[in-house]
Amino acid sequence: MSRLSDFPITSRWPAKNPDILQLYSLPTPNGVKVSIALEEIGLPYEAHLISFSNDDQMTPEFLSLNPNNKIPAIIDPDGPEGKPIGLFESGAILLYLAEKTGKLIPNDPVGLYKTIQWVMFQVGGIGPMFGQFGHFYKYAADKVANNPYPMERYTNEARRLLGVLEGQLMDSAFIMGDEYTIADIAIFPWVRGLSEGYNAAEHLGLSDFHAVNAWVERCASRPASIKGLEIPPRD
Repeated sequence: MSRLSDFPITSRWPAKNPDILQLYSLPTPNGVKVSIALEEIGLPYEAHLISFSNDDQMTPEFLSLNPNNKIPAIIDPDGPEGKPIGLFESGAILLYLAEKTGKLIPNDPVGLYKTIQWVMFQVGGIGPMFGQFGHFYKYAADKVANNPYPMERYTNEARRLLGVLEGQLMDSAFIMGDEYTIADIAIFPWVRGLSEGYNAAEHLGLSDFHAVNAWVERCASRPASIKGLEIPPRD
């Protein structure tokens, strides 16, 4: 593919400016990771709403970019060697944007890989486990009303993961110390979502995690986060 128009998704969600990065997303904990990163970096982009209520993620056009039918996904018209590239999976997109711009990631190899390990911690732990917790706590509570096992399992795992974060943040402003990185951007929307999205702060005892709560506030109050958390606007 040599032009943005060669991507079938652009026939359904046309680019106003085909020379800038195209974001296909929804303001969920996974979706806002990329919009927040783009706002922090200052890279021009257009955001296209992928509405789950309309099953946009199941359309042939969206599936042509992400066969796994999840948000977010991007097309960067100025990819490697100046050629367009389409990407899905939020963790991969964060790493791509950080490497492309040299921002939101340490320059030294040790810092680089330690940042990547915390991004993987979110991708493999925080996201799936918090997501399962939220599913059973908020969306499927009636289906497990007579079976306490799912809630016990995912409540305990969510608190365990929060404890890991608490230990990492006990003596530092951000995951990687004083430097705000893609590790923070990957994780904090999910932690924020426990209270803002699932209304589960009391159930999980979030007040026990003082360092985590202060860190979420620091991350969420950044100008790029305030804007990115609402992109793309819902219908």
